[in-house]
Amino acid sequence: MRTQNGPFPPLERAPGERPLATAYDVALLDLDGVVYSGKEAVPRAVRALHLAREAGMRLAFVTNNASRSPSAIAAHLSGLGVPARAADVITSAQAAARLVAGRVPPGSAVLVAGAVGLRLALRERGLRPVSVAAERPAAVVQGYAPDMSYGLLAEAAVAVRDGALYVATNSDSTLPTPRGPQPGNGSLLQVIITATGTRPIVAGKPEPPLHAEAVARSGAARPLVIGDRLETDIEGAVRVGADSMLVLTGVTAPRDVVLAPVGRRPAYIAADLGGLLEAQPVIGPGKPGGAGADEPGGIVRRGGWQARRPPDGGPLELSGSGRWIDGLRALCAAAWSHDQITAEMAEPAIARLGGPGEEISLES
Repeated sequence: MRTQNGPFPPLERAPGERPLATAYDVALLDLDGVVYSGKEAVPRAVRALHLAREAGMRLAFVTNNASRSPSAIAAHLSGLGVPARAADVITSAQAAARLVAGRVPPGSAVLVAGAVGLRLALRERGLRPVSVAAERPAAVVQGYAPDMSYGLLAEAAVAVRDGALYVATNSDSTLPTPRGPQPGNGSLLQVIITATGTRPIVAGKPEPPLHAEAVARSGAARPLVIGDRLETDIEGAVRVGADSMLVLTGVTAPRDVVLAPVGRRPAYIAADLGGLLEAQPVIGPGKPGGAGADEPGGIVRRGGWQARRPPDGGPLELSGSGRWIDGLRALCAAAWSHDQITAEMAEPAIARLGGPGEEISLES
């Protein structure tokens, strides 16, 4: 039986013996690149989430996006066929508001460099959103807004320079759009950082406040964090000791996950949210030597594939055939069983793996 590293109780049975949707009580799901991409649902995501719910798993939607309110996000999800209430959505705006409320007096003015979702979250915590430094705000909170103006950034910079607490909802340098990655909140933060020399306290992934907010609001006892980004979703889970599942429907490519450094290694890998319905063995807890080998000689078997990292430090070896995702899991287990490998050591095996293949059926 696997014992988790974090503050959550150990599982009654090893996850590899039953589907993940029955091994964990709550899925803490990232949204962009996991459940939807832009306005459209990720293929197979809606059906997989329905089946996970039927298996007894509760769903919570956790996002670094602070521009929209939980009710707006819930309406978007429901429109895609994923029934969701505002209470099921946890945003970095809510995490930032809780963080600020714990550090300034009740009813304090807070200068908001962000959108309506951030203002609503601050009001929920009994704080008073303002837009000008002349209000002498106790804090400045910055989140992404598509119509952010120079004037508002200048007001925020004045308040930070005058001593206001500086908090950011997230530090994502980019955000996904139909036109490709565009500047995100992390890029906009650099305006105030450069002007004032002050760096913000960050509430969103991979920092712990958003995860704590999600656990508190969802009541999770054995959460599974699900995301598409190693540097936010997966690193955030590792930092708080929670298990995670990386899905390959967003920004992370197979090569990225094989080469993932310690601290950004998920417990599970899936092609998409259908992975919740699989009985997956744990790949590794995110430290050298954690994944281990299935057999003597450092051999790892997954499905019809076998992977091996030679003891002499040579390139990863991959042989066999079967589902593409099983080959990737075998590769990662072999790669992560030792210290960090280089791209040169991994590329031949990744090329042998090829592209995505057939995944599990979601019909039953």
